[in-house]
Amino acid sequence: MLRSLHIRNLAIIDELSLDWSSGFTVLTGETGAGKSILIDALGLVIGLRADATLVRAGSERAEVSAEFSVNDCADAAAWLAERELLEAGSDDCTIRRIVHAEGRTRAFVNGSPVSATELRELGERLVEIFGQGDSRSLLLGDAQRQALDDAGRHAELLAAVAAAAQALQRIERDIEQLRSAQSRDPAQVEYLRFQLQELDALSLTADELPELDAEHRRLANAGRLLDEGNGAQLLLYGDEVSVYDQLSRALSSLHSLVPLHEGFAEAETLTAGAQAQVREAADSLRRLIERLDLDPERLAIVESRLTAIHDLARKHRVRADELFARHEELQSELAVLEDAGAALGRLEAQRKTALVSYMTAAATLTAARRKASIVLAKAVTARVRELGMPNAEFVVAVEPLGREKPTSHGVDLVRFDFSANPGQPPRPLSKVASGGELSRISLALQVSLLSEAGAATQIFDEVDAGIGGVTADVVGRQLRALGARRQVLCVTHLAQVAARGLDHFGIAKSVRDGNTYTRVQRLDAPARVSELSRMLGGDGSSGSTVTLAKELLGQAATDA
Repeated sequence: MLRSLHIRNLAIIDELSLDWSSGFTVLTGETGAGKSILIDALGLVIGLRADATLVRAGSERAEVSAEFSVNDCADAAAWLAERELLEAGSDDCTIRRIVHAEGRTRAFVNGSPVSATELRELGERLVEIFGQGDSRSLLLGDAQRQALDDAGRHAELLAAVAAAAQALQRIERDIEQLRSAQSRDPAQVEYLRFQLQELDALSLTADELPELDAEHRRLANAGRLLDEGNGAQLLLYGDEVSVYDQLSRALSSLHSLVPLHEGFAEAETLTAGAQAQVREAADSLRRLIERLDLDPERLAIVESRLTAIHDLARKHRVRADELFARHEELQSELAVLEDAGAALGRLEAQRKTALVSYMTAAATLTAARRKASIVLAKAVTARVRELGMPNAEFVVAVEPLGREKPTSHGVDLVRFDFSANPGQPPRPLSKVASGGELSRISLALQVSLLSEAGAATQIFDEVDAGIGGVTADVVGRQLRALGARRQVLCVTHLAQVAARGLDHFGIAKSVRDGNTYTRVQRLDAPARVSELSRMLGGDGSSGSTVTLAKELLGQAATDA
């Protein structure tokens, strides 16, 4: 649930702080007063695209902060906990979004920076915004199918169908690749065999090249290894000026000094140790030089072998250290070609099994959709009839898609059909619904869907456009009923809807010193009467509109 919202330098808002309550809250005001800016601000904190034009003129940046409680949003709490962004025992989620005038944006969740993608992932778990334009999306087949799947909570069934479709598509790609390989020119296959024969004859092993390189370095530097190795051994332990002999003389002097001053004992011990290590190093060098095999004939053999490896690598257009892997690759390629017939048979058998699995998963989804379609159609029809169309009928058709290739969303064509008048059979929504009817159907569908699912905070931005009279009162009652299960924020121009709000914010703009400012105020009872009167066409202070405003508020209180 949204607890608070703080805005700085966003459009015509210089600075604004609002605290929000649960239930159904309405926001009203004259056109252009800034209602849509509040929706834009909430859109920013849930990761919607940021536009630099939203930054208030003359400001370097705009900033929006929102505090949420995730007690009523398990998905958001789990998302935060998984990323270690939620303190143990806390339900606070604070989101801060900064938009710079040059277009850069930054976002923080509980003080930690997050990417735009991460912010959207979290935002869609916290808030859903439904605007006027969303009703047009109902004319799209994909949107209708998605709405039905949302209503039926088919996420797991959809995942199973998608996984089965991917498995089937993967096998079909393998079959296509194998058939393509089978159609290769026989001359290409013969050339492949010739290449393999060359590599087979070379008999290169996986570790041979680095071993040959190391041996070649030893053999090619034989003189240096012997000369410099022997020289180092003599310097360490070989004549009167060797390191060993000099340490011996130093050790003798220290040994005579220890009885005179005990502080020389440590130096004596260290020197003795150094002398022992020098002797060990000299012995190690001697043994190594004695074992060196510096056979010139072996050098010739190694160089010949390296030449053969590098020549064949150039022929195959790979590095020498890639030649062994190239050999294995060609072996696999030839094996596939030679076994193509049998492999194709195995893949065809796998395809049949995968197709059965896909069709089984798709059939399960189809059955679930048909069951959900009845429930959804009944709920939407009832709500549409309450919205001033007593003879309306809403039908959700689930029919075969008629496609040969498997899809990740199953084998069904989902279509919304509608009839507004008695005696007229339901026809596709895209062909029969007027703008006003579509708006009402859309609202009824959203309320039906959100009653059982969706984020903890639902925002309706002037979705009641084109509705009035008794129908507007029904809309208000439905949104208030939804507010019993969700936090519902609604921007509205209808007094009948506004009267149903448990909380009411009035939005107005003013001009000071040539600058425009938006002011948002929580309305008390007298202020609500005045605002409803204005919405009904009065001046807000007296007359029939004031009386009607009081009646609307009284009726809303009685119905509650």
